[in-house]
Amino acid sequence: MSPELRHFRQTLHQHAERKPHAIALWGDKLKVDYATLCAEVAARQQRLRDEQAKVVALALDNGVDALLWDLALLFEGLTCVTLPAFFSPSQRKHCLERSGASLVIAEPAMASELQAAGYLQRGDVWYCQELADTGMPEGTAKLTFTSGTTGTPKGVCLSVASILSVARALHQASKAKDPQHHLALLPLAILLENLGCYAALLAGATLSLPGPQPLGIQGATGVDTPRLLGFLAERAPHSVILVPQLLMLLVSAAEQHAFNPGALRFAAVGGARVSTALLARAQQVGMPVYEGYGLSECASVVCLNQPQACRPGSVGRPLPHLQVRLAEDGEVLIKGPTLLGYLGEPPQTCEWWASGDLGEFDADGYLYLKGRKKHQFVTSFGRNVNPEWVEAELTQRGVIAQAFVYGEAMPCNHALLWPQRSDCTDEQLAAAVAQANQSLPDYARAHRWTRLEQPFTPDNGLLTVNGRPRRDAIAERYRMLLSAGEFSEDTAR
Repeated sequence: MSPELRHFRQTLHQHAERKPHAIALWGDKLKVDYATLCAEVAARQQRLRDEQAKVVALALDNGVDALLWDLALLFEGLTCVTLPAFFSPSQRKHCLERSGASLVIAEPAMASELQAAGYLQRGDVWYCQELADTGMPEGTAKLTFTSGTTGTPKGVCLSVASILSVARALHQASKAKDPQHHLALLPLAILLENLGCYAALLAGATLSLPGPQPLGIQGATGVDTPRLLGFLAERAPHSVILVPQLLMLLVSAAEQHAFNPGALRFAAVGGARVSTALLARAQQVGMPVYEGYGLSECASVVCLNQPQACRPGSVGRPLPHLQVRLAEDGEVLIKGPTLLGYLGEPPQTCEWWASGDLGEFDADGYLYLKGRKKHQFVTSFGRNVNPEWVEAELTQRGVIAQAFVYGEAMPCNHALLWPQRSDCTDEQLAAAVAQANQSLPDYARAHRWTRLEQPFTPDNGLLTVNGRPRRDAIAERYRMLLSAGEFSEDTAR
């Protein structure tokens, strides 16, 4: 057993000895104390030994059961494959085939899907005997699939050292605020939330694990706002992890006095760029928001602002177990316990991992991101523009929910826009664009814009599950529109 895993297990057992009746896990109805948690995990470890599986896929909604199985797999030294509910059936089938998972623990609703994939049911698990060699790197504790830029999930193989180093860093980052109740808003299949749960357990806190229905969050983008706000008022968590869309929702609700963030002590936000204006609004309503940055290949977190070291606009300083420097062209390079490799590809051997993100450091070591290296476009006037910079300006004023800016080899930049509200008028959109343009140099402005008929979503293939636009897919879908010359600020709709 690795030192990181031994420390995690010892910490849980210490909590069980010192405060056996303290609530560790709180599901929709079930509550499990720390003593019971340790016993349940041990029992599930024995069940996994009986099954003699090496790679196990979890396809469970958030809940007590999901985390107990997750911990059992971790402590048993098996590979855990997470199958997100927001993946399509074909994507999940691809994950199963590529991972070689011989055992699947899933929701009952997946029965027909697993049967079609060749699995047989045995009690509360599904198994498959015919497995091919998948080229899994030795020591893979978590196999997380990212949907990438094409929709075909790519397997990122992570070690115990990498995932628990991040969990410990998250615990230390929030320690000054002493959060004793963490609410998992995001699916456990998202690695960031999974490790946030580990951080809560390291702290000996209560971990709320509601299912999607009581929480009011369905799939990757569906939110029943009144239900979510009601649940937050009922549970009153001390800490949460947010993607930018959820942060915008909660800040807007707080501004309308529909949400009281008073109980919150630590809210980490990541997954996509957050505008400084939204962070300022969060601060004004009393939300203790700390922006971070990471990627799956580095176990989800690389940098994070913290209570005693926070600089809005930056993504914080690097976590203690990682080193970060910039290449000559500004690309962020990361050294430390990164991925073991991609599934089915040669092991990762580079000392410094090239992130593909552009950034710069200030004098105090805070990292500021400048967008993706591959997303920069060059206008016909020879000016380099990072579209994410322009898009952040367009979406930070509460009128525009989504923006996509394109200008490769064009004299004018064209923005595709989706409003925050359905009753938003074209005049209001035009005013928001004009306001954003005032803070941008001429070459980076949105010179033309078009109002979209539908938003970017994971379902239509134009958005990743954590809110990043699929730039290649969007450019392809709207190629004719983006390259058309007849649209203008006044006529494009």
